[in-house]
Amino acid sequence: MELLEITPDRNQYAYTFGGAPALRRIRPGVALRLWSDDAFGGRLTSVDDRSAEKVDLRFVNPQTGPFHVEGAEPGDTLVLHFVDLVPARDWGASAAIPFFGGMTSTDRTVTLQPPLPDSTWIYQLDRERGTVGFAARNSDHHIELPMNPMLGTVGVAPAAGEVRSSLVPDRFGGNMDTPELRAGATIYLGVNVEGAMFSIGDGHYRQGEGEACGTAVEGAMTTTLIVELIKGNAPGWPRIEHDDAIMTIGSSRPMEDSWRIANADLIGWVSELTGLDQLDSYQLCSQIALAPIANVADANYSVAVKVAKAHLPRAAQAYRGMHDHLREQARQLRG
Repeated sequence: MELLEITPDRNQYAYTFGGAPALRRIRPGVALRLWSDDAFGGRLTSVDDRSAEKVDLRFVNPQTGPFHVEGAEPGDTLVLHFVDLVPARDWGASAAIPFFGGMTSTDRTVTLQPPLPDSTWIYQLDRERGTVGFAARNSDHHIELPMNPMLGTVGVAPAAGEVRSSLVPDRFGGNMDTPELRAGATIYLGVNVEGAMFSIGDGHYRQGEGEACGTAVEGAMTTTLIVELIKGNAPGWPRIEHDDAIMTIGSSRPMEDSWRIANADLIGWVSELTGLDQLDSYQLCSQIALAPIANVADANYSVAVKVAKAHLPRAAQAYRGMHDHLREQARQLRG
């Protein structure tokens, strides 16, 4: 399998989905090893740094890409399988940013309360132990947390010529911030423009479900992934497959609409895979689905709704077994 290694220069970063020229043209079936910068562009390096002084919100979540996939046309399904995610630095940064996050006033949820203090936390990695260290700012409390590398942003160019900020999740994927986007995951995205024009970024060394303060343990990442293309059968919203589960992602506001979007797509997907009619699928999913919140901080909120494959014993393999095929290719790639 061809493996292309790409480390973009800072002036090659994209900060939108749509509207950016292709960083490179690639063929389906290729493997990529991509370096991506952290959400702050490496600008927060010390607990003394303040986001108001260091970070311009117009230039956050720098994307590596976009990549033009040869043969991809609107209505097709872009498939990305994440082989490995490796922290590219020995530290990660998180922050409380004034008027940003799930537990503060924002530009959309406006109150008279003052902003939370502009604060930065630096997490040191212990690669041998596989941990990131949380150190409290106002006490001597310290705890080692397991690393759980993931990508916050994975997406394609939107439809109808739209250009969307890399802070936004929507039908095209984008800044979904779900821990489900980890090594071993396969994501299916509907293609909206010729070439799909996908990009990735916003590496997290770990993140709690919901990303309450609006930032995870943000870190530069080296991501190995395999790119495939399925002609036709485009999903309306992002779909993710693991070895043991399938799931859908909805992004909107209010959050219950995100949950409804993901549920509706999952119910339809389960019907397609099992042959159940919609009402039976609705009943079954009501009893077996889990709904982890991905984020409550972005321009749209994202919710994942997932079901275990073990509860779908009659199910056909999703996309004719594409996930299992790519898992085998990943094993060969790792050697």
